[in-house]
Amino acid sequence: MPKTPSFTLGIEEEYLLVDKETLDLAEAPEALMTECVEALESQVSPEFLQCQVEVGTRVAKTVRDARADLANLRSTVAEIAGRHGLAPLAVSCHPTADWKTQHHTHKERYDRLDRDLAGVARRMLICGMHVHVGLEDDEVRIDLMNQFSYFLPHLLALSCSSPYWMGQDTGLASYRLTVFDNLPRTGLPPRFSGWSEYRRSVQTIIDTGAIEDGTKIWWDMRPSDRFPTLESRICDVSPRLDHAISIAALTQCTMRMLWRLRKANQRWRIYDTFLVGENRWRALRYGPSEGLIDFGQGRVVPYPELLEEWIGLIAEDADALDCMAEVDAARDILVAGTSTDRQRQVHAKALADSGDTAEAYRAVVRHLIGEYTAGL
Repeated sequence: MPKTPSFTLGIEEEYLLVDKETLDLAEAPEALMTECVEALESQVSPEFLQCQVEVGTRVAKTVRDARADLANLRSTVAEIAGRHGLAPLAVSCHPTADWKTQHHTHKERYDRLDRDLAGVARRMLICGMHVHVGLEDDEVRIDLMNQFSYFLPHLLALSCSSPYWMGQDTGLASYRLTVFDNLPRTGLPPRFSGWSEYRRSVQTIIDTGAIEDGTKIWWDMRPSDRFPTLESRICDVSPRLDHAISIAALTQCTMRMLWRLRKANQRWRIYDTFLVGENRWRALRYGPSEGLIDFGQGRVVPYPELLEEWIGLIAEDADALDCMAEVDAARDILVAGTSTDRQRQVHAKALADSGDTAEAYRAVVRHLIGEYTAGL
């Protein structure tokens, strides 16, 4: 009898740092990072750009454990940043920042990225959220990655937080993903017959010297190169902690649902990447507002209807993992609107009140600072 996976949870988030007075991006001073590492040890690190900070929870047995850890990470980073006159934003793009004025962190890994990827890397003024789920069997990880790809656009739609880029409304719900897609080895994961085919494919690229290891594979979902986990990487960062936790719970429970099907010699239908890619486009363009395609029904289905069906599919798994409340709370994202929706509402109101475009964008940043600390 195959061993039941642990379904442990790990969440990584990237934050932008802004000056509390000007609300512009600010580079993290060395003292800030030193204090963060003293307080949080290996759970915090610099990111590619000097205006970014990355945090990661410990391995959590439950969604509640992950929430408590992430809340501590967020609050600690905010407290330390505040002592330096800065504030963190849990958002995927700053509404007005210019990537050309940013500097990358001088660290061997990041120096090599800058050298190898050139101008593509320098535009990476974006932040994401990654969710790891513990699946200790190699073959299970590949099998579930093939099936889970169907749900990646559904997760992206809920997480969208990047409508603005360099002072313009892009018209997209997640502009971040269009920037990230300029990198190689991104997008929806390819389909593999098993673990050995996956490893052979990655090793082929490693052997050419193009990459040094599998951490340079940046698909929307990948088997972690360092941990026995399957890692979802498609999501924008959620300014509200509770929304981030609901997305993590949906990810964890969907993994368990697919494993449960596998155990019963069943599986989720695998659709061509071309078709799933159409839903990916709809999600980054519209968020949940225009629905996604249900390929079985052959029609666009309103997102609230899809979410109810999804919650029904994983209810047994949410019960088993003791996170039904967090899964149910995903409905609040549709009620409150995604971060993209809320940012546009704040911008429209501020512009109507002041008539000043620059002030309207500053209002968005102030709103994002407030949402970062909400629920901590």
